[in-house]
Amino acid sequence: MKHTAAFRFTTADARALYLSVCQEMGDVGDRSSARVRLTGDDTLILEVTAADIPALRAALNTWLRLINIAVEVREIAVPSG
Repeated sequence: MKHTAAFRFTTADARALYLSVCQEMGDVGDRSSARVRLTGDDTLILEVTAADIPALRAALNTWLRLINIAVEVREIAVPSG
């Protein structure tokens, strides 16, 4: 049985976030896969599929951390205001 989780991030920085994390798509473990894509100009979609719940949790931890780091770096590089 496959398990899937999907997250939608709506932000003006969606393209920059996509470019920051898309390079990691091929580096997921044997039991899971992840796909990131853009929808429109302001939405990043993350879809993670795994063979079991522990693999899904591990992949989500990795991908959500990568996106969070990209957001933090973007905030430092391009401060708002």
